[in-house]
Amino acid sequence: MDVLVIGAGVGGLAVARSLLADGHRVRVFEQAPTRRTGGKAVLIWSNGTAVLHDLGVSLDGVGCRIDRIDALTSDGRLRTSMDLAHAAGRFGFETKAIARQDLHRRLSDGLPEDLVRYGMACQSVTEDQGKVTATFADGSTATGDLLIGADGHHSVVRRHLWGDGSVQPATFGTWQGLSPIDIDLARTHHHLMITGREGACGLMPGGDGLLQWWFDVRWSPADPRPAAPLAELRRRFGHWASPVPEVLAAASEEDLGFFGHHWNKVREVVGEGRITLIGDAAHTMPPTLGQGANQTLEDAWVLGRELAKGGDDPAVRLRAYEKTRYPRISLVTRLAKRNPANWRIPPMIGRLLPETAQTSMLARFSNRLTEPATLQRA
Repeated sequence: MDVLVIGAGVGGLAVARSLLADGHRVRVFEQAPTRRTGGKAVLIWSNGTAVLHDLGVSLDGVGCRIDRIDALTSDGRLRTSMDLAHAAGRFGFETKAIARQDLHRRLSDGLPEDLVRYGMACQSVTEDQGKVTATFADGSTATGDLLIGADGHHSVVRRHLWGDGSVQPATFGTWQGLSPIDIDLARTHHHLMITGREGACGLMPGGDGLLQWWFDVRWSPADPRPAAPLAELRRRFGHWASPVPEVLAAASEEDLGFFGHHWNKVREVVGEGRITLIGDAAHTMPPTLGQGANQTLEDAWVLGRELAKGGDDPAVRLRAYEKTRYPRISLVTRLAKRNPANWRIPPMIGRLLPETAQTSMLARFSNRLTEPATLQRA
């Protein structure tokens, strides 16, 4: 089949790899003028690394393996812990923090040089007589047998299918950076999640001496941006326990970026006819579970598996993909919206539970979201 993919992010590149491996013709259209080289680090859990392995993508030599997540109070007391090394041993796939640009580069390795056409902003999509046509800002068109909208939070393909107003703002936003911050944590495999009355902070080694750091604060789209955001973060969080003050002291405005978070209620049927959606185009969610990129990779894997089954009507396979993904994506999106990553278990209660019991509970919770053991070729 001739497949059009709108968007060359994680989802677009992953689904292109899957479909090319099965012999389909694939053309990817990206509105950005060149390949993406920005973005901070993402956490690829064992379900994501399992998909990447199946797609022939190795993360060896990039990023940082994460073996443990500790949730702390703002004064440094332990709330709960999760042993990710245990999950890696059980499922055979580790969890890694990796710069988004490095993930894009690994997904691009080995793909045809002319696969992605850059500077192609999709304006509209139409379907007629078993063909789908995308029209671009320069007036050109492309026609194929299927079209996959992998064009993210602001998806043009989703608006064609669902109309406007389906994506809603969440209640918080994130200031974040990926910086060469020289603290001990940056040289470990240890991820910290810290919460207090002022908001939340995450600290995660990203490899090569880099530290991924972020601060979550209450937010709405109407809120004005602070004139000096780093100074505001230092005022708000600078009294928290180490290593938060050290990170804020070493950070710079040039490292800092802001993201207001959004979500949409997942639909059981996200596509129509020979058009479907993957990734943020289908299920925009806050980052509290660290599952955005991972669920996008699962989308690409399941979609590729369904299309590989063949059949006279490929639209049937697209609906089968959507039906398969709906229960899991619906669960993940709901939990991310409810912000379970910031559940504030009192330290006194946390200390009454052995770490093994805490790890077991959190692992069972995590396993509701990730099923790496199922991501194997039959």
